[in-house]
Amino acid sequence: MDTRPLRDLIGARVLGVLGTYSTPEKMGSMAVSICGVEPLSDTRLRTIFPKGHQLKDGQWVTLHLDNRTGVSDYDADLKVYRLSFKGKVIATSAFEVMIDALEYQVAYGMGVVKSYQAPDYAYPLDTRRTVALPTTPLSQVPAMDDSEYDNKIGVLLTYALSQPHTTVMAFLSSVEDDIFFITFPSTFKSLLLKRDNRCYFAIDSRATFTFEQAIEWNYSIIRGEVYTVPKPSMMFDEIRERFVAKNPWEVGFFSHSEVEMYHLKAANVVCPRMALD
Repeated sequence: MDTRPLRDLIGARVLGVLGTYSTPEKMGSMAVSICGVEPLSDTRLRTIFPKGHQLKDGQWVTLHLDNRTGVSDYDADLKVYRLSFKGKVIATSAFEVMIDALEYQVAYGMGVVKSYQAPDYAYPLDTRRTVALPTTPLSQVPAMDDSEYDNKIGVLLTYALSQPHTTVMAFLSSVEDDIFFITFPSTFKSLLLKRDNRCYFAIDSRATFTFEQAIEWNYSIIRGEVYTVPKPSMMFDEIRERFVAKNPWEVGFFSHSEVEMYHLKAANVVCPRMALD
């Protein structure tokens, strides 16, 4: 395991995608925000919300964090530090929130290099039944959004128990805000979607701008429901070819016989705004 501090792995000042539930015990609507993040230690974060927030002491949250700022090229090993930081709010002010870690695993390449689990934290037992996802209502491949071609990956937020789950995903997007992504059916995110197909997807231009230029970053946070793109089908094959063209370093993954393709049909764009002032 990597013994370096968390701030050395992901940076002293990074952008985070935060998800939380309005009513955790009922897994009500999810709230998603973009915030500045400063790791104060391996188990405590300071988060900054220039436009304010509605978080409360004791609230459970999940933050996606990574060090991909300024990274525009990827290889099959995905050499970027990234983690889904599950935490609990311990203090709030008008524009800042302090969060202590409950659990996280820092991934680099294809493995975990650093992890933490609070002594009193236990993974919730998810007894919800999994069901097959509905088939996409699309009958043909939509017009794709070429402006997102340089954005290789986005952040998917799914409805796990107690607090959301976050993960990075290679994606394609259409001009109508459809999102397509590919994964194995055995992954945690796939199982979550088959228990609750609601989700959010955050797209940014992190590969294009540095932190100091964050005021110019446009974030799109898309809310919707996920469907499956059946295979074999002409739509599946055409969209997969587009994935390979956009992310050639993942050709082996996209071509695997067991992968599934998902279509996030947008209900609305939640937060197309600047992340920091």
